[in-house]
Amino acid sequence: MTALLTRARDWLQAVPYALLALPLRIALATVFWNSGTTKLASWDTTLALFTDEYRLPVLPPEIAAYMAASIELSAPVLLVLGLLTRPTAAVLLTMTLVIEIFVYPQAWPTHIQWAAMLLVLLCRGPGAISVDHVWWRKATGAQAVGKSA
Repeated sequence: MTALLTRARDWLQAVPYALLALPLRIALATVFWNSGTTKLASWDTTLALFTDEYRLPVLPPEIAAYMAASIELSAPVLLVLGLLTRPTAAVLLTMTLVIEIFVYPQAWPTHIQWAAMLLVLLCRGPGAISVDHVWWRKATGAQAVGKSA
């Protein structure tokens, strides 16, 4: 039984990070894309939400709404392509923290999941199936050795 468990563990540990990072990027992209398209579907409702419910400190509701929609519609494209993945993850992590702290603190179980996924991308990068990886290899002349951009 121990040998079987050891083989299973070794097989799972051998899964390349690139195969794990790709669905991670797609899952996060889906969450933020859906939110962005919902904002666009009814801009008047979006502005009302930012004015009456979200009430972010410092930012006027109109600017916050435009910023949120812009980020939620551009970041998913970058994530799926694996382009500028680490900066994109940092922006989305910041946005997630703002949502958690100022808008929906009771939604921490969801936000901690997003944050965990974003931290993986921020710390480990997009994996080998990404524009970042191709760019990094060309820019540095590096060969693929398990590390990625």
